[in-house]
Amino acid sequence: MNVKQRTIKGEISVKGVGLHTGANVTLTFCPAPENHGFKFQRVDLPGEPIIDADCDNVTDTARGTTISQNGASVSTVEHVMASLVGMDLDNVLIKVDGPETPIMDGSSIKFIEVLEQIGSTLQSADREYYTIPHNITYTEPERSVEIVAMPLDDYRFTCMIDYNSPVLGSQHAGITSIGEFKKEIASCRTFCFLHELEYQLQHNLIKGGDLNNAIVIVDKEVTQDELRHLAKIFNREEIDVAPQGILNNMELRYQNEPARHKLLDMIGDLALVGMHLKGHIMAARPGHAANVAFAKKIKAAIKKDKGKKKTTAYDVNAKPLFDTVEVMKILPHRQPFLFVDKVMELSKTHVVGVKNVTMNEEFFKGHFPGAPVFPGVLQIEAMAQTGGILVLSTVPDPENYLTYFLKIDNVRFRAQVLPGDTIVFRCDLVEPIRRGIAQMKGVGMVGDRIAVEAEMMAQIVKVKDSETTK
Repeated sequence: MNVKQRTIKGEISVKGVGLHTGANVTLTFCPAPENHGFKFQRVDLPGEPIIDADCDNVTDTARGTTISQNGASVSTVEHVMASLVGMDLDNVLIKVDGPETPIMDGSSIKFIEVLEQIGSTLQSADREYYTIPHNITYTEPERSVEIVAMPLDDYRFTCMIDYNSPVLGSQHAGITSIGEFKKEIASCRTFCFLHELEYQLQHNLIKGGDLNNAIVIVDKEVTQDELRHLAKIFNREEIDVAPQGILNNMELRYQNEPARHKLLDMIGDLALVGMHLKGHIMAARPGHAANVAFAKKIKAAIKKDKGKKKTTAYDVNAKPLFDTVEVMKILPHRQPFLFVDKVMELSKTHVVGVKNVTMNEEFFKGHFPGAPVFPGVLQIEAMAQTGGILVLSTVPDPENYLTYFLKIDNVRFRAQVLPGDTIVFRCDLVEPIRRGIAQMKGVGMVGDRIAVEAEMMAQIVKVKDSETTK
């Protein structure tokens, strides 16, 4: 049974301060339609720009993960993203009225609590997973970073950290399934070393920093004067060093809480791949920069797999999804320039169309009449019309739209198409449709052999007078 997509039942907000700006910020989780994914919206800016939660939109990983798009940015998105994945959601709009998400207690647990409070609901569309097909690796030798994703029919994580610190030492953390996130990982707070904290304070980099939202590891000798100075900065009567080598501002929730938090960050950063994953992720010494680089590597693998040739053999005698009359209700083309006879399959991400090539075609009167061959340019046109059906299916009134192809690349003609042949075109989206623009990979098959393939970019445009499309 296919897993259905999921969103939340209503809007719900949390309020806090941004770690780096110190500004008060309200974050509101909102329901979103099928295939929307996760998006942030800066409601404090003119036009309320939307930022896709996508690893390609990451612009900074120095002190958290920042994404930017449409002239706007949101920082420290990883804890929010981890909570959305941990709650098994697919489609949520996250509105924020500032440049970063609230740090809360330095973990994801506050976000989990409000998401649980509002509840979730199933949607009609099937969820799409990317199952890691083979080992995907990423390394940074200079930092001893190693990350690998291995095939597994679940989502499992193993994380190791090692900062060459006599206080922190080496730590390991892991979950066998993403379903363990809430119990084992969500409440684990961010951490920093005392020398990092002092540097950030000196350079005014953590205006919203508080000893309630971070574990501070003391990795050097500290004088009483230094402790008194820190106490004054954070409005504490006194601060001391606990036996575990951390400031006594808080008790550890787990002995290996830092490693668990690194795992939390990794889950949040990998959510920027934009698709639910199945695989076992193992990481040694990960950080935001490495996580994002690895996410981009997985996304590239997804794009490559989507772009692979589809060589499925279709039963062209099966009952079609759309016959010729129904096709003409979608496409504006008419004989002799309609090159799709029927549609066999149509989903949110692909379409399969059929063209029966006969000697009665008008073009055979002048195109090699003594040795008739279906012209390659018309094969591309037939493929484009098939792809046009996919793009037009995203609007409720396709008869009022025209499809214009912006680019066609990497065209290959691999076999002749002759009168009597039936050519089956399959077009797959390479990435989600944005602002009416679709990028597709198309393949034309005659039987079990590839006749033509191409990559296409198209845009649908609404026409003022719908009669022009008839």
